[in-house]
Amino acid sequence: MDMKLDEAIAGRIAADHGLWRDFNDICDCGGRLAGTASEKRAFALLRERVRAASPANAGRSIPVAYGGWRAKTATLRLPGGTMAACHPLVRTIATARDALTAEVIDLGRGTPDEFAEHAAEIKGRIVLVRHELMFAAGTIHRRRKYDMARSHGAVGFLIAGPLAGHLVAGSSGREGGEGIPALGIAPETAARLARRAGGWPSVTMTIETAEAPAETETLVYDYPGLSDEWVVLSAHVDGHDLAESAMDNGTGLASVLAVARALSLLVAGFRRGLRVMFFSVEEWALTGSAQYVAALSETERAKIALNVNLDSVAGSPNLAALSSGYRGVEPFLLRVAEANGQSLRTVRPLMTNSDHANFAAGGIPAIRLVAGFDDPTAHLRVVLTPADTRDKVAQSELRQATLLTAALVAAACNADPAEAARWRTK
Repeated sequence: MDMKLDEAIAGRIAADHGLWRDFNDICDCGGRLAGTASEKRAFALLRERVRAASPANAGRSIPVAYGGWRAKTATLRLPGGTMAACHPLVRTIATARDALTAEVIDLGRGTPDEFAEHAAEIKGRIVLVRHELMFAAGTIHRRRKYDMARSHGAVGFLIAGPLAGHLVAGSSGREGGEGIPALGIAPETAARLARRAGGWPSVTMTIETAEAPAETETLVYDYPGLSDEWVVLSAHVDGHDLAESAMDNGTGLASVLAVARALSLLVAGFRRGLRVMFFSVEEWALTGSAQYVAALSETERAKIALNVNLDSVAGSPNLAALSSGYRGVEPFLLRVAEANGQSLRTVRPLMTNSDHANFAAGGIPAIRLVAGFDDPTAHLRVVLTPADTRDKVAQSELRQATLLTAALVAAACNADPAEAARWRTK
């Protein structure tokens, strides 16, 4: 099987001015926090762009019910009465009417060992931890730190971002019910909350929120092939309201649109069809993709040969494929990359940091393509901060990721059954 992308397709992508236009137009929609007008503008834009490229494909919309949430106000008073900038984490609970005043215990990075060593001192205090580069081996996700703080009896949660002067966003991981108030802060604020000889510093948190049942959607566009099997190409729409959510995930959305334009007229001759999916509430515990995979029958899951999920695919020229524990897919990925003159790192442990994780957990081979993995100098380090803006993305990086994606998808759609069967090997 020829793993090199057809020169005509590669030329089409190389000359596609729509790739950069789409990326900028997506950024123009704003940060796309779920439940906001910004998210709705992005869905409307995606519909318009797919319709322009494939007028006969109306697609379908799958309703996604979720716990709607918005922050109304948030404040943080430091020792001495100074007010510090802060940002409520998605789905944080509100504080009581008379606010939350408690001592802060700084657990540094917030590793399991640090929590264990201070287990006797956490109860009744506010835990402070640090935001980490999310695209790295051994990273400890923010939601895990939040859960550890809760389980140890903390009454509040603070997470400090990586950039001086910049707050940090993200989800608390709470899906509903009980929780603890959670705020993102700047690193210089965290520095003022160090333990002193006199004891732990005390702060006052106030958070006011509104919660109500809400609904968003998953957009699905099917391009049938010669069989009833599918390769799913996906990206998430939603982001955060601190900036443009440009790298995370304007890059993935623009790349999916370009690959769909390049391949849509050819898929009818491929062994497998192409299913293009745009999920939302990904930033809210991967809710959209979780509902989609859960609703699939065993027969439907078996017909999906591979999920190729694009999330934060530019901001660095170095690309990695997270293979979600499916070791059998790695030789295929590397052969495709090599045949197309691209370098690709494969990372095997399952990382539940994007929609591929739900496919993988559901027994479907799934990869996430991501830029800047394990590179603390890459622009990806500023994801979830106000610095996640379009100026961090080079056109060459976005086009490189798009060309590799097109090659992976085309090769997966045409792979023989024996090859596809190997992808399911763990």
